[in-house]
Amino acid sequence: MTVKRILFGRPLRSVAFDVAVSGFVVLFGLAGAVNQPGGWWAGGVGAAMAGALLFRRSHPSAVTAAIAALALVQVVAGWGPLAFDIAVLIALYSVVKYAERLRDGIIAGIVAAVGVLLGAFQMQGTAAWWATAIWFALVTGAVWLMGLNVRTRRLYVFSLEERAATLEREREAESRAAVAEERTRIARELHDVVAHSMAVMIVQADGARYMFDRDPETAREAVKVVADTGRQALEEMRRLVGVLREPSGPDPAAGPAAAAGTDGPGPSGLSAEPVHRRPALVGLPDLLDRFRAAGLRIDWTVTGEPPALPPGLELTVYRVVQEALTNALKHAGVGATVALGMDHPPDAVVVRAVDDGRGRPVVRPAPSGGHGLVGMRERVTVYDGSLTAGPRLAGGWQVEVRLPLPSSTVTEVTA
Repeated sequence: MTVKRILFGRPLRSVAFDVAVSGFVVLFGLAGAVNQPGGWWAGGVGAAMAGALLFRRSHPSAVTAAIAALALVQVVAGWGPLAFDIAVLIALYSVVKYAERLRDGIIAGIVAAVGVLLGAFQMQGTAAWWATAIWFALVTGAVWLMGLNVRTRRLYVFSLEERAATLEREREAESRAAVAEERTRIARELHDVVAHSMAVMIVQADGARYMFDRDPETAREAVKVVADTGRQALEEMRRLVGVLREPSGPDPAAGPAAAAGTDGPGPSGLSAEPVHRRPALVGLPDLLDRFRAAGLRIDWTVTGEPPALPPGLELTVYRVVQEALTNALKHAGVGATVALGMDHPPDAVVVRAVDDGRGRPVVRPAPSGGHGLVGMRERVTVYDGSLTAGPRLAGGWQVEVRLPLPSSTVTEVTA
């Protein structure tokens, strides 16, 4: 990282440049002090002009006024144009470039034009004085236009920087809003998962109570289901609280309570299927069919033996697949090929979606399940997973999500 050295509140490089410019003008003023009109007095005026130029960036209007006054002393004394009058041109350029208002640069240009006329009058009687006067006028006009051009470009760059900063702030605000909205969505879905688990526990406990005498083995199995479901519900509740405790997380009271019902036999039975069908891995075939109907070519592969996932983790996998396919349809377009795979190593679930980016733009993209990469990242973070997304050298986009399995699931898979 480059560190800028600061001197007198300004970068050291600009201070050194201004000192060099002032030293250049001093040399001009003192070099001809012996032979030029006015002698050492004129040299002193040139040195004063050079000293004023040290502040041409911070106080351009004041410096220009001071140098104009010194030039007027030169005209009144009748010394004529001298070598150190280059300070007038430098001041003119500086006020046009650095002054807060362009009006100051216009006034300075008018004053410079008057100075050229006065200098022309003083040169009357010399050989080709009119040609010298025209030359001074052209040089002065060129310097003024150069300063105006640099000022315009400088203001244009400032406007671009300000626009970029504004867009960056807006993007950050939109990103924070998207994260907050996605966390609210995640919290509601986890709430549904926990409510469903509690419904399962209640039904299984009631069934076990009625089956203790008639079928002790079934009752013991029901109690085991209650214990396993309770542990999963407790883990999901911990994750739900983790989402709500985030600094920018939603208000816990914001999400409506979700009720979970049951069907099947009453207390004497042990069925505990929810009335509503949650979007989960059982719904993946329908999801893939919808995206195929929308125009994507999906190559779906599953590697390894899928373990029994907790409901919340299963829902996260479903949402990741949904969001990855939505992004592929939006950006790769209709007709793009997506290689969608789900791997099951012993300790994780890995979802990988790779598109070739060779589709055509869609008019009405499929509805998103969240906020693209922001939503996927938030969901994956809840389960301590990792997300990798980015363009491919061969074209297209790749998304890979790795979700670690809970320790109990890993034990069951390896057993």
